Amino acid sequence: MPSARVSRRSQVEPFHVMEVLKAAAARQRSHGDVILLCAGQPSTPAPEPARDAAVAATTTQVLGYTESGGILPLRHAIADHHRETAGIEVDPDDVQVFPGSSGAFTALFLAAFDVGDTVAMTRPGYPAYRNTLRALGCHVLELECGPDTRFQPTVAMLEALPEPPAGLVVASPANPTGTIIDAAELAAIARWCEEHGTLLVSDEIYHGLTYGRPTASAWATSREAVVVGSVSKYFSMTGWRLGWLLAPHSLRRPLEVLNGNLNICAPVVSQYAALGAFTRPALAELDAHRERYAATRQLLIARLPEVGLRDYAPPDGAFYAWCDVGHLTDDSVAWCRDLLADCGVAITPGVDFDTVDGHRMVRLSFAGSTAEVAEALDRMERSPLLQG
Repeated sequence: MPSARVSRRSQVEPFHVMEVLKAAAARQRSHGDVILLCAGQPSTPAPEPARDAAVAATTTQVLGYTESGGILPLRHAIADHHRETAGIEVDPDDVQVFPGSSGAFTALFLAAFDVGDTVAMTRPGYPAYRNTLRALGCHVLELECGPDTRFQPTVAMLEALPEPPAGLVVASPANPTGTIIDAAELAAIARWCEEHGTLLVSDEIYHGLTYGRPTASAWATSREAVVVGSVSKYFSMTGWRLGWLLAPHSLRRPLEVLNGNLNICAPVVSQYAALGAFTRPALAELDAHRERYAATRQLLIARLPEVGLRDYAPPDGAFYAWCDVGHLTDDSVAWCRDLLADCGVAITPGVDFDTVDGHRMVRLSFAGSTAEVAEALDRMERSPLLQG
């Protein structure tokens, strides 16, 4: 009997962190000692007002389909949040809600780009941008970004291209580096993109998780850009699968149509929970989480050189340290696997994020508790794998 046909577009790279999580689960079953520094998610639940709002919705709401763009009260709350945190005027009609930022990216890439279009992104960068674009038939152009530009793109890089790309995806704070684009540079990039017909996609899902270095929104400069937001990171609601876009007028109807066909609507109980997440008590709870991340970040900065990891990106925001382990290995996948086997610490190999130099890089997440991160660093310091 012939096998089912598999499309060429499905032949994309896996997200290697999922393989790490699978191996960590096996180690946990056999040893019970795993510390996860691999997952890019908070270790805390949704804020209490969000959980309360979800419970209330299950008893007072039908929780049937909503309009594809999201319930109006939520779009008001998102617009207000951008106004209060970024100082930009946002109308509820500017906002469209999706099943997570991942669902938003897929709909956006379908709405904005055709097969064969070139879309630029940073290297290192979040692998799902690259893999989703390639699955949709786009050509991905990776911009090599190193420590001299804080691992972020510049207008000079765009000017050096043979022709303007159809799109440019930026993230600030970024995954995996945690670095932030300076406001002036982001504004210059936004102007360049608008002048050259390049759609700027600004991933701002880590806004709210910064440590003394300010963030800016692409919409402060250009309303022809697209801003991506989510309740996953700062709001500590990864599994609730709720994200949104601020989109220019020309893309709103295509996004609405695609969202309705692909998803019908975002999870309705999550929409009502998110209303609770935008309240002042919830934001106070979430700001306390950020203070914990900040303390753990300071611990990490102090301890990484002691552990033997002296070369890393400046973690301006998010909750990641992007570290060079080239003095220890030229195979980050095997090295991370061996580290898990040796001491039960799970970290992510850099091949997920960098298609050229990822073999010598790893990403550590400090989203867990300070005590867990301290224990992980103690174990790593004792491991022979860090004694190169």
